[in-house]
Order: sequence, then C-alpha cells, then structure tokens
Amino acid sequence: MDADPTVEITGGPSAPHPGLADLLSYPLMACLQDRRTRRVARGVSIRAGEISHESANPPAPLSPLEEAILVAATGVTGAVMHDGPVYLPNGDKELGSPFLQTTGRGASSPDNAQATSFFMINDEGIWLLKRPRGRDAVEFQKNYPARWEDRSEDDWVAAAAAVKQKVHDGRMAFPRDWPYYLGWNRQHSNAPGTTIFLPVVDNTRQYINALLILCSEPKGLAPLFIDDYKRFTPKTLMDWVGWAAMTVGLAPNIPYQPIGGVKRVREGYFSKDNPVTLNAVGSARTDHEAFLHMQNLLLLAEGMRLGGWIHSGILPPHIWKRDQAKGLLGLGFREDGPKKRGRFTRWPPAPASQPNIVGIDGVLEGLCPPYVTDMDAAVDQVLEEKYGPHGAYGDKETFARAYKDQAVADAYLKQEGHHPRQAIEYTKEICRYLYETYGRFPAHTDAFYLPGLWVQVSHLELEYYEKYANPNHFRRQAERPGIWGS
Repeated sequence: MDADPTVEITGGPSAPHPGLADLLSYPLMACLQDRRTRRVARGVSIRAGEISHESANPPAPLSPLEEAILVAATGVTGAVMHDGPVYLPNGDKELGSPFLQTTGRGASSPDNAQATSFFMINDEGIWLLKRPRGRDAVEFQKNYPARWEDRSEDDWVAAAAAVKQKVHDGRMAFPRDWPYYLGWNRQHSNAPGTTIFLPVVDNTRQYINALLILCSEPKGLAPLFIDDYKRFTPKTLMDWVGWAAMTVGLAPNIPYQPIGGVKRVREGYFSKDNPVTLNAVGSARTDHEAFLHMQNLLLLAEGMRLGGWIHSGILPPHIWKRDQAKGLLGLGFREDGPKKRGRFTRWPPAPASQPNIVGIDGVLEGLCPPYVTDMDAAVDQVLEEKYGPHGAYGDKETFARAYKDQAVADAYLKQEGHHPRQAIEYTKEICRYLYETYGRFPAHTDAFYLPGLWVQVSHLELEYYEKYANPNHFRRQAERPGIWGS
C-alpha cells in the first residue's frame, strides 16, 4: 500500500481499519481460487431433513463501511483512453469517436456506454446507485483520494452516500412462491439483513449509438437494415419494380422489410450486400457489462470474507411493477406501448408486441418516448452527449485525463471525426420507423433490460457451516469476526 487508510477523529488519525487492511492485502489469485457461493445468511434457518438448521441469531445487516465498499465496486474508477486508430490501413478515415462516456467503471462496457444501473436493496429500502458521468464524475472523484488504498473509512462511507438515492422504503416484497421466487431461492433469497445488488441495463442510448457506428462504416460498405419482424411489402408497384431492379432478381433473398429500401441503396453509401437485421443488433451487447459487474461484486465479497451469491431474482415482469394494494413491491417502472392492433391483425413477435419498460419518472429514464418528444430528438440527444460542450468529445479537459498531456488529447480530438451526415439521417429514419411501426423503441429488445439475476451479500450463519461444511469451505469467513469486528 502507498498509504494507510485512516479514519479522521478528534485528536488525530486512528489506526487503519483492520478489515480494510485485510481486504487490500488479499491476492487476486487467492481470491479467484477461494471464491465459492455461500448462501446461508445470518439469521436464516434451513429445512433440509437430517441436515436442517434452526437459527438462533437475529439478522446481521452489513456495516456502513462494508456496504460502501461494495457500492464503490459498481461506480466510477477513472478515465478511459482512446487507444485506437483514426485511419483505416488504406488511408481512409476510421470513426474515432465511438464512445458514449469518458469515465470508466470496474467492468468493461461496449463503446463505454456504461449503461448498467444498480438498485441496492437492504432492510432500509430500495436505492438507486447513481452513475456520475463526464464532468460530474470528475468532480465526484475530486472529493476522495484517487486510489482506494488511500481512502479512510469516512471517505468510503461518504462516497457511497453521495450516489445513493432512495426510491422506496423497505425491502422488495412478494409472495415466496412461483412465479415470484424460483426453487429454493424462496427460503433464503432477499432475507432480512442481506444486501442485494440488482442490475438494470438501459439499452436506449447504446442502441442508438450502435446504429450510428454501423451506419458510419465506409461508403459503399455501410449496411442496409432489415426488419426481420416484418415481411417485405412494397406499398406501390413502383416500389416493387425499383427494389427488384436494385437487387437484380435477388429480391427473394431479402424477404423482410428493408428500412430505407431503394432510396438508401441508390445513395451509394449503404449496401444491400451487407444487410444487418434488427434482431442481429439485439441489445447491441449492452447487457454484457451487467454480468461482469456481478462477478466483480462476488470477488469483492470474497475479499471481505462475506457470503456472496448470484441467483435468480424476482422474475420479470413482476419485478418491474409495484402494487401496494396487492403487496407486490417491486421497482415501479413505467410501461409504454406497444402499438394497438386489431383482433385480426398479425401481431409481431415478442418483445415488439409487449409493453416496453421505459423508466421510473424522475429517477431513471430511457432515451425514448415519453421522456423525449420523438426519436429524432433521442438521436440528437445522443449526439449532444457525445459532441456537445459537456459531451464525451466536447469537454476537452475531461477527455484529456487519460492522456500524457492536453496536447496529446487535442491531437486525437482533431482527427477523431464525427458520424457522417448520411449516418445520422439513416439512424433517425430507423428509429422513427421502429416507433411508428411498433409504438415503442426499441422494438427487437426492451428499453430496459433485466438480466434476471441479482447478487446477494451477507454475513454468514457460521453455526450452520460449522455443523455441516468442510472447514476449508468457510475458513476465511470464520476468521472474519476477529478482523472486521462483526
């Protein structure tokens, strides 16, 4: 360690917290080898016949410091660098501005979208862990030592408090039966005293950004987009003749609706020979980062000598909803769409035919109606967040934090390039098409994605493990009270 973390108290700094010192000295390789799922939280009883256990302990919530360290694992860790090319090998321009954010977190993210939010659930309530971005992230980090090993106990707790936003009082509550809880989860998932981290992924910004990037491929190679939920149905004879002429008799090979059709192919910028289906775009891989974050939380729980468990949470669609009268206390997200259809009208596949989960008003809002006036405005918002004066590429000082000096960062920014006009126009056309056709955006994936898993962290019911487990299975957790004091 470069410096000892200290707690500021009257009369001078105290000794480092022994739990922090223990965590910071724990080797990564040992953590990987030691990591196991340990489910039984303090105060939980297990019905298992001859190996049942009746707990005599009250629940034991995490301490503020323990919780704060876990919160930090989901948050800002520093600046990111654009260590990539701005020219193709043949000398043509390469898009050098794919990122949505200039701030990194503990988990990798496609195009640094950083789209995963965590809801933290404990005995006190359901909390959104806010994600500082851009200049706000810089200001947030200035309040605390940059390196975690230099932080005092007070620093950790204050940093966590700064990003916690209470959404609802009390824990989530549902009947402990299917379809809310799956299998044995009903017995010790979301138990009193446990802390849960639930990832929710906003697909909207990265979906638009992915379309912009794909549409910014070199002229003649940029793809034509195909809606594989909708059969190709030209509106007029001229539409059909024009498309058949463009495909030189190969129209049957593209049986689904080409967005933009002949117009976009004739521009010479987009190619029918490299089509991309909207199902292939999917969630634009935005969902992957949530799983990496969850693994980080498990490794950190291991390092803190806590119990950790990734498992199936409350199943969708129930977790999105909140109905006090029925005692179904989920997150309380708003639904929007889909487009109304007649009884005899062919419905598109799910999720396009289902309500879209779009956000919690004033708390966490997707970049789609009703939170924007239309999809043109949504695309413009992404461009503003990338290139505006406070955007990823517009705020030069914030952009430069990962570079040797401002001059090097400025040299990159002079060459990075924006999305071509054709790419922006086509992206807007695709987004308009989706909302007008399906009454929701996106249509082939949800605005907010729920992985269906959550991470539960807890103090362990050591008496259970002492009775039934190989001592090596919980050796570190058994040593914990003498180190962390709980």
